[in-house]
Amino acid sequence: MKKILLILLLLLGLNSAYAVNELSFIYINGSNNNDEKMKNWYENGVHKLHPVLRKKFLKNTSIKKYYKGFNDKISIKETPVIFFWGDKSKQDLDFVKKQLNISKAISSSGAYLARSLIAQYLHDAIWVQKTHNMIPILDELNASVKKEAEAGNDVVLYGYSAGTFVTYEYLFNKLPYINLEKLFEVLAPDIDIIDFVKANPRKDTCISALSYGYGGIGAVSSAGHLVLNQDKEQLKKNYLMMDDMTEKACAPKGHIKGVVNFACPLVLFYSDIADDNNELNFYNKLMIKYVLENGIFMLTVNFREDPLGFPTSRNLTVKEIEQRLGVGIEKPTGVIYDDSGVWSKRSFVLAHTSYWNARGTFSRAIVKSFVNGYKFQYDEKYQKKMIRKKSKKSEI
Repeated sequence: MKKILLILLLLLGLNSAYAVNELSFIYINGSNNNDEKMKNWYENGVHKLHPVLRKKFLKNTSIKKYYKGFNDKISIKETPVIFFWGDKSKQDLDFVKKQLNISKAISSSGAYLARSLIAQYLHDAIWVQKTHNMIPILDELNASVKKEAEAGNDVVLYGYSAGTFVTYEYLFNKLPYINLEKLFEVLAPDIDIIDFVKANPRKDTCISALSYGYGGIGAVSSAGHLVLNQDKEQLKKNYLMMDDMTEKACAPKGHIKGVVNFACPLVLFYSDIADDNNELNFYNKLMIKYVLENGIFMLTVNFREDPLGFPTSRNLTVKEIEQRLGVGIEKPTGVIYDDSGVWSKRSFVLAHTSYWNARGTFSRAIVKSFVNGYKFQYDEKYQKKMIRKKSKKSEI
């Protein structure tokens, strides 16, 4: 009997030793998905795409080679996780439509039609960018990510269209890339505050934990400045609680494995991140450094025919990224890669909503971008080959 029990315990131990976390794909909707019909359209599209994309990931041996976080074993949840925020903008959009109806009687039919189309397709993209609308969405998304993490799962976020704003803001606000001691040195408060921080070290945190109803350390102004709480004693009390706030507000460390943005208009709406005078760009640089040093992949995949599929940037080596950002990147394992030239064989009118219908083409493109992104960063021969190609194109 003892031998049988010993064997059973040994087998259980072996099973736990070889257990592999599942990977959860969380899909985030875009704009114009706020009524029941469009919500169903989006969710049906995800359910059609997910099994094809999952199969492509599982079959590709190069993914195991280039992404060591999978430990040569990939287990992806069969059921997609759908994070839907479109219903939150419906009330505001309904108000805009009522105002449009007022103008119908006094406008030309062409002007009225143009206004209707602008309201329908751009309202949500503008609405979701507003801080007071975005923050609750990020907190709800983080709750979904934490739920997967608590079940032992890692996460890849898929942002569609205006959903790319949510994925970007999630990384920016929720990844724990801020070293508090260094932050306080940069913000340069009174010396006694700096000494207090040095005497009471806290773990790295995120933008959300500093403000937005969590830590009370400070608030981000509309100009992109983090303004510290001016009450010194309250600032010290809040600082001592930062580890608890980090646990509540930030993404679970190590569980965000990647982001795939597609049909991506991010550059069009977030061009201010290129402005060196915007202080948020300082934090953006730290975020990119964190992504590359923590094995996270950030892919942008667009159909070439998609008029709203903007490239995020030209592909850069880690060395080039360091030079552009002016920050050192230590032992990089992550990837930032763009492929906005995927041929969908759809017209430009249909391409933006064709990622579900062209799911085979799209899934292959994601896997190809994943593999080529890692090769471009970490395969010296492939990198030199691609750099030579870029040089030849620039000469033409």
